Amino acid sequence: MDVLSEVLKAVKLDGAVFFHGEFAAPWCVREPDAGTMASYLSTRANHVIIFHLLLEGRAHARIEQDGGAVPLTAGEILIFAHGDAHFMGNGPPVPAMDTSQQLRQVLAEGRMLSQLAGGGEVTKLICGYLTCDAQLCRVVLAGLPAMLKVNIRDTPSGQWLENTLRYSVDHAEASGPGGAAVIAKLSEALFVETLRRYIAQLPHTETGWLAGVRDPDVGKALALLHQRPAQPWTIATLASEVGVSRSVLAERFQHFLTDTPIGYLTRWRLHLAAQLLTSTSKSVAEVAGDIGYESEPSFNRAFKREFTLPPARFRAQSKTTRETAAGGGTVINRDRITTR
Repeated sequence: MDVLSEVLKAVKLDGAVFFHGEFAAPWCVREPDAGTMASYLSTRANHVIIFHLLLEGRAHARIEQDGGAVPLTAGEILIFAHGDAHFMGNGPPVPAMDTSQQLRQVLAEGRMLSQLAGGGEVTKLICGYLTCDAQLCRVVLAGLPAMLKVNIRDTPSGQWLENTLRYSVDHAEASGPGGAAVIAKLSEALFVETLRRYIAQLPHTETGWLAGVRDPDVGKALALLHQRPAQPWTIATLASEVGVSRSVLAERFQHFLTDTPIGYLTRWRLHLAAQLLTSTSKSVAEVAGDIGYESEPSFNRAFKREFTLPPARFRAQSKTTRETAAGGGTVINRDRITTR
């Protein structure tokens, strides 16, 4: 069973490319944080993951609040899983161009941002984003560093993704209806492939959710819980389906996730409920039933312990927050995002 796939089904990633750049050294750009990106996108998702795929040349990147620079070479993808504002460049230091000042135009017009600054070494890259629900994607993103770098050219699947994405971006205008959807799916596949590579490269001593995914027993248990979250699981029934004793499963789960299987399931159910409350018109009782609660009062109590608000107030407050954010500035319809 593939627990990563099960989680990503619920997370519902949605991706797009926001510019295809070509820069000549020396150059430096500042990319805005996820909050700034989200304010321009007409999406219910409340978290933005930013990525940069280096096609040719070299570059370096650093998070705005952290001076440590990461070198990049062709074939590497750099993901800012937590959406930090950051700088990218190549060559001697030069004043940074702040892309947030042009973000509205870039997203609304699909304009390719290009800066041929110094006439030196040329760097070509594709920059994009993925949106997701912050509550649901937390289980995946919490285990990722602020900057995640992976070379995707050393596997056939990675090479295929890079070449296909590059072709789709280069021919976006000629692709006709569905072109933006193709690029979105390729962006999502690129992110998943990067996660797979990252998980495979984790040290054997690593703990946490991503390391747990790789463990045969914990990974199978997680897949079952995410596949059937509303099932009335007990440690005994879960251990039986995994094929280990209750004590072994409890010990392995605690080692990787510092939690019990049922404790983990409870929190995941409540985060699913939060997503349903903010994305559907289902009643609180219907949401409770969908995630496995037979009693609405018990669901209300559990939800309030997790989110400090009862479900109905949580829904109302989330709606108010979204309306306020949408009314505060121009919102770009992502269906219009293309590249040229």
